[in-house]
Amino acid sequence: MNTMSASRAESAQAAPTVRILVWDVPVRVFHWLLAASFAGAYLTAESERWRLVHVTLGYTFAGLIAFRLVWGIVGTRHARFASFVRGPAAVMRYLGALLRGRPEHHAGHNPAGALAVVALLLLGAAVAVSGWATYNDFGPGWLEDAHEAAANLMLALVGVHIVAVVATSWMHRENLVGAMITGVKSGRPEQAIRARRRGVAAVLLVAVLGFWGLQWTSAPGGVAAGAGASHVTHHDEE
Repeated sequence: MNTMSASRAESAQAAPTVRILVWDVPVRVFHWLLAASFAGAYLTAESERWRLVHVTLGYTFAGLIAFRLVWGIVGTRHARFASFVRGPAAVMRYLGALLRGRPEHHAGHNPAGALAVVALLLLGAAVAVSGWATYNDFGPGWLEDAHEAAANLMLALVGVHIVAVVATSWMHRENLVGAMITGVKSGRPEQAIRARRRGVAAVLLVAVLGFWGLQWTSAPGGVAAGAGASHVTHHDEE
């Protein structure tokens, strides 16, 4: 079984590759919006002045996680979990090939990258749920500490992910960051996706920007002032 899998991987590497469309537009928009939302929420976590910004980005982050879970079922070929989530054996085989200097080429996520994607989504869900419960005073008091710990753990995982992307880009001689911007990678023609799904991406982007606009206009005096007012109101109710 392992010999057959290895043979298939070697055959795939030996086959001529061209530049093909791998990542649809919704996946790319999701990726960069999630990165921006997490970064912004993390940087404003300790600021009372920017509390509303933190909460807004937190809700955005949660919504994006929910979208990606759905898109992982109904999305295009390489966006679906069924196409890239593999077992421990596949991950170990891929890492072993990397160490031998003969990395397996995958049009979509490689097995190790897929593991990171799943871990980030699960950890992101934990950050979002614990943050929502803390903000709305649901659950035990230790949830706030759990929220902070989950966010710090996710930051560390993001750091590992970035290092891995840079390293694998060098080993595969392919710009993986650029691929998440253009959607184009190396692969066999039959591995290409046919639809960019721009309409879905547009709906996602409009939904996020609309939510941000609603938060902005509903905050008296703007986001910064509204952040402080929201904090005062929240504690007055307690």
